[in-house]
Amino acid sequence: MNLKKLGGKSKFLAGALVVLVGMAGWGVARASQSFFIPGLHISMKMADPAEGPSKTGFAPVVKGVLPDVVNISTSKVVKASEHPEMQEESPEGMPPFFQQFFGQQFGPNSGNHSAKPHDQREDSLGSGVIISPDGYILTNNHVVDGATDVRVTLADKRQLKAKIVGTDAKTDIAVLKIEGSDFPAITVGDSSKVQVGDYALAIGDPFGVGQTVTMGIISAMNRGNLGIEDYEDFIQTDAPINPGNSGGALINDRGELVGINTAILSHGSGGNEGIGFAIPINLARGVMTQILDHGKVNRAYLGIMVQDITPGISKAMNLKDMKGVLVGDVTPNGPAQKSGVQRGDVILEVNGKTMEDSRQLRNMISLMDPTATVNLKLMRNGNPTNMSVKLGDMPADKEQAKSDEKPSEQALNGVTVENLDAQTSRQLGLSPAITGVVVTDIDPSSTLASAGLRQGDVIQEVNHQPVKNVAQFEEAIRKAGDAPLLLVNRKGTTLFLAE
Repeated sequence: MNLKKLGGKSKFLAGALVVLVGMAGWGVARASQSFFIPGLHISMKMADPAEGPSKTGFAPVVKGVLPDVVNISTSKVVKASEHPEMQEESPEGMPPFFQQFFGQQFGPNSGNHSAKPHDQREDSLGSGVIISPDGYILTNNHVVDGATDVRVTLADKRQLKAKIVGTDAKTDIAVLKIEGSDFPAITVGDSSKVQVGDYALAIGDPFGVGQTVTMGIISAMNRGNLGIEDYEDFIQTDAPINPGNSGGALINDRGELVGINTAILSHGSGGNEGIGFAIPINLARGVMTQILDHGKVNRAYLGIMVQDITPGISKAMNLKDMKGVLVGDVTPNGPAQKSGVQRGDVILEVNGKTMEDSRQLRNMISLMDPTATVNLKLMRNGNPTNMSVKLGDMPADKEQAKSDEKPSEQALNGVTVENLDAQTSRQLGLSPAITGVVVTDIDPSSTLASAGLRQGDVIQEVNHQPVKNVAQFEEAIRKAGDAPLLLVNRKGTTLFLAE
């Protein structure tokens, strides 16, 4: 399964598009010449000129919303010193993708290793939604991440420079500001009222070709555990969403904003396959409010490790059903422990709201005021109990969303690995579906360094055995013996390495 963010790099796209369009035009011209008959006249049944536009479509809704959706173009400088793989590009800076059309004369084995790699400017495109008349815009964090220049193109073709007010990588939300007033602004809906089967319209600027509208339905709600973001509560839709739609609007049939388009399930094709994901506007609005109030998101902290209740756990713990969320661990001296929460407790409700799974509880707590007090309804040893917990500020080490597992530097000599999380995966430009351990350090004198292993490589398999975390990696290395075969993912391409 490939989950793909929707921002798109524009470098080389225009040239490729011109070539393809030109070829297509040549084919049409050739075909039309063979069927041309001089002097031929045909009769056509014409529509009544007095007939008005269709009354059954979404044109009136779309017409009111299109001005609220903007194109976002960004650029940033990628330093060659920070990306050793740039040394494998041709002297002219030709990306590896285009080398396949010109043979291997520009490849890494061409013999030209003396050329010094150059810094490169990387351009990308995305979409955004004007959220207020004074020029505040909601988009995705990954659309503007690392950008040194952000420009917004409005529906009336005006292009304005934008300032990044704040971002939140954990939910993939960013807030921008353009100078001015009386901008068209979208009507913000209530995503809690969205239901499976509702109509959905996705609006954005895919590929930078101009505003595009697609239609579908809401396929599912509260999608999580996809590995796209650290905090997930996605709306799933089959409205076709394409690269460049990141940050665009998902609206209902009344033209109200209910989500921010973020990712697609692509199976490696990069295109739409009927499964798209949008951040609910209620979640996005909460993040935006914190960014505007504090310049960042201050997350609340309960101090527990929670997990979903499976049939096996339910049976082993003699639970009547699988309702609620199980407390797997309690942080020493954390808010929950100070209030009496214990390992093995089952949280049934938070502030009167039923907890369906651990994702829901984690998302709910994270967006609360860190000074707030929450009321928990628990089940302990089969007995219901109520408890109040005063929350706290999430510690910096928890904010990193890393696993508690320590880096492994003993399993392979000279190689240090850590778990691959959503944020690191984004930084490495990998699909969120990729799992494994990331190489964070490697001794240049080690045999695996000589074999080609690099910092930033993601080890996915050891001797054909998939590894998803440090513990599995260490176990696989122990079983592999002296000469493990590694399957490595490097910038989306896999290769085998061995000592």
